[in-house]
Amino acid sequence: MRLDDKTGVIDIAEYIASPNCDEREDHTDPWVIIIHCISLPPGEYGGSEVVDFFTNKLDENSHPYFKEIKHLTVSAHFFITREGKLVQFVPTHQRAWHAGESYCLGEPKVNDFSVGIELEGLDTATDGFTDTQYKTLTELIGCLQAVYPEIKTNNIFAHSDIAIGRKTDPGACFDWQRIYV
Repeated sequence: MRLDDKTGVIDIAEYIASPNCDEREDHTDPWVIIIHCISLPPGEYGGSEVVDFFTNKLDENSHPYFKEIKHLTVSAHFFITREGKLVQFVPTHQRAWHAGESYCLGEPKVNDFSVGIELEGLDTATDGFTDTQYKTLTELIGCLQAVYPEIKTNNIFAHSDIAIGRKTDPGACFDWQRIYV
């Protein structure tokens, strides 16, 4: 796995451009990683709905839950499927819209200085995440740290850490020790 520092795209990722991004304020390099999880519909895995959601193509009539979220314009830099496949929506030098109202290390506007990684999963699920997801996630983190040395191991946070009381992902089943190997 290699990140092209000019394009901000990982070589092994399937790149599907999301319109839900823009330039980072002050064009700073990312120095924080935020771990999220998502499944659409909630608790269902393997469909195209997450990709559709991040690219504003979600069919709101295909599931009742989608009517609640159709108006949202969100994205993440990366999405890791249950099978460990890596999908990239936003180049790392751009700002993905993943953190919302948030604070990290005393700083607001976390999207300005972070990389957002979504794992296919549910924060309340008891099945946790797969071995292949952890493998891909660990490789991705190492790749990002090689290009952005300011992303230290202690600068990797859960969405719930930066949006306290508002978000709960990636949830209690996320095994933090597995990404520190």
